[in-house]
Amino acid sequence: MTEVVQGLDKDLADKFASKYNPIREREAQEWLESVLERQFPQDVSFQEALKDGVILCEVINKISPGAQVKINNSKMPFKQMENINSYLQAAEQMGIKRHELFQTVDLFEAKNMVQVIDSIYALSRCAESKGYQGQRIGPKLAEKKEYSFSQEKLDAGKNVVPMLTGFNNGANLSGTAPYGARREIGGAYPAKPSQ
Repeated sequence: MTEVVQGLDKDLADKFASKYNPIREREAQEWLESVLERQFPQDVSFQEALKDGVILCEVINKISPGAQVKINNSKMPFKQMENINSYLQAAEQMGIKRHELFQTVDLFEAKNMVQVIDSIYALSRCAESKGYQGQRIGPKLAEKKEYSFSQEKLDAGKNVVPMLTGFNNGANLSGTAPYGARREIGGAYPAKPSQ
């Protein structure tokens, strides 16, 4: 028996479905395969391949040798969810922001696969910034860049009046009606004819 989704749950499910991009899923799968140097099982979907958390744990162990996440190969659901949770903890320790990670239920019950894929993209960016030499998917992680200016430059900047400071070249409100007054577009209305 399938679960019937209605109301707000249906709206949310439709919203997640509209955001899902199979191209990003394929790129994420290809990246995971390149890290592990082996193919995903052909007879299962992307979500089913990742559901037990084993592949994710193997990837984190490969790109971050210091992590060494313990992998449970059990088919019991709580052990599989434990694998996913171990991966998430190791990914956060590696430097991935919490808002870029997914919740265990997002993967295990396929509640939000968009977030799972986004998390894999974040893992790729973070791995590259930590020295991983393989390919990267998605944009490069931005690096902090600081600028220092001399006191002379800072003082000179105080005397410059840029166009973005609000100067409007003398524009004013002359010719506009005061707030709340009627504005007659076609001129004055003609007088009513007397009867």
